[in-house]
Amino acid sequence: MSVRRFWASASTLLLAAAAALGMAQPASATPSAAAGGYVALGDSYSAGVGAGDYLSDSGDCRRSTNAYAYLWAAANSPSSFDFVACSGATTSSVASSQLGPLNSSTSLVSVTAGGNDVGFADVMQDCVLSGEAACLSSVDSAVSQINGSLPAGLSSLYGSIHAKAPQAHVVVLGYPRFYKIDGSCIAGLTEAERTAINNASDVLNGVIAKQAADIGFTFSGVADEFTGHELCSGDPWIHSVSIPIENSYHPKAEGQSGGYLPAFSSAA
Repeated sequence: MSVRRFWASASTLLLAAAAALGMAQPASATPSAAAGGYVALGDSYSAGVGAGDYLSDSGDCRRSTNAYAYLWAAANSPSSFDFVACSGATTSSVASSQLGPLNSSTSLVSVTAGGNDVGFADVMQDCVLSGEAACLSSVDSAVSQINGSLPAGLSSLYGSIHAKAPQAHVVVLGYPRFYKIDGSCIAGLTEAERTAINNASDVLNGVIAKQAADIGFTFSGVADEFTGHELCSGDPWIHSVSIPIENSYHPKAEGQSGGYLPAFSSAA
């Protein structure tokens, strides 16, 4: 074996050992996702609604400096950063109004989308204001849409992202479960309602994950990161019914930094 091949093999083995032991690798070992431009797409969960400290130029989109995308960009200094996520966005509105910054040099994209397509805000309103039967019916209707029309909407959006940024590493993030079952809440929704809402979130995440995998994007769920920090836990990272109302059922700043940021960072 030549000296060059020996050291190449030795370096590979050392890097593998370092990875196995959880050691930091040299910066040159893998290309950094920050080397190219980063574009943050999506709905209120990516914009950071509920996390406060909104950018003055973001208007009703309510883009927060506490949002995971903003925090990641501040820590990693990508060559460019376009933060275009917006409250209320659906798969179709992300595709029609947020893809402008994408181009062939974009190296990293993050996106959350799907919850508004199936009316999750309306579901929560029904569950809070109406009885258990109406709540469970509304959840069932949302699940039907998740399994019925949503896959096509996600597929179309993901295809548009790939067409505009074919070289980008795209991370699709999921949604947290809202409730800790058998938790500390002594009023509000019934356990049957809470369980149904959590199950619907799992179904939603499953559909999003499949569509992401089908096009070769990376799905990163956040349910594990939020475990122990749901509503009815001792330390919730999600707002319950709140004033202002748009904060309701959105991550607090702690949910962005402690939940979404690690989920994104691990996949970016």
